[in-house]
Amino acid sequence: MIKIRNILTPLVSSLMVISTSTFAQAPLVSIPSQDAFFNHLKSLCGKAFAGKVVVDNAPPSAFNTSKLVMHIRKCTDSELQIPFHVGKDASRTWIITKTGSGLSLKHDHRHKDGTSDVSTMYGGHTVDAGWPQVQTFPADQYSKELFVNLAIPQSIDNSWQMYIYPEKFTYRLTRQGREFRVDFDLTQTIEQPAAPWGYTD
Repeated sequence: MIKIRNILTPLVSSLMVISTSTFAQAPLVSIPSQDAFFNHLKSLCGKAFAGKVVVDNAPPSAFNTSKLVMHIRKCTDSELQIPFHVGKDASRTWIITKTGSGLSLKHDHRHKDGTSDVSTMYGGHTVDAGWPQVQTFPADQYSKELFVNLAIPQSIDNSWQMYIYPEKFTYRLTRQGREFRVDFDLTQTIEQPAAPWGYTD
């Protein structure tokens, strides 16, 4: 028994190293509809676009009175960073990531000094193939727990949608009794804003 164990131990260790190495180098799994959506956004990298609120059933806020700008600022093969400027407020960055099982959307919220807001990195993950033009991100478990801890449990049913067409990009938030939607005009670019809070050029 001792001899067998002595032989198997290095063999198992070698297999674990090979297995770990294989998984580490494996490409992210993706599907055509999500690749098309991701790549369409990526093709706009470096460009900024103006937007406007087209649906908002909450009382008026800075979103309704400020200049809205999305800037597809930084892109890799697996991640897109898209700051969403609301007037002079540069606290918001959308982060879309290929996870290997779909697409993730996170909202990175920062203070002006670059530190993270208490409400940050919430968002969702795709649960179906979606379409090349539309992807939906129901709130993930981290976000639900965050919303409960922040005493806004009504937000646990949040679902975010993003639409991209040749002339328009849409960011939409829905839950029971709440809808918020911003449309961005992709037919003309605008001046790129400064880096969002917490990021550098």
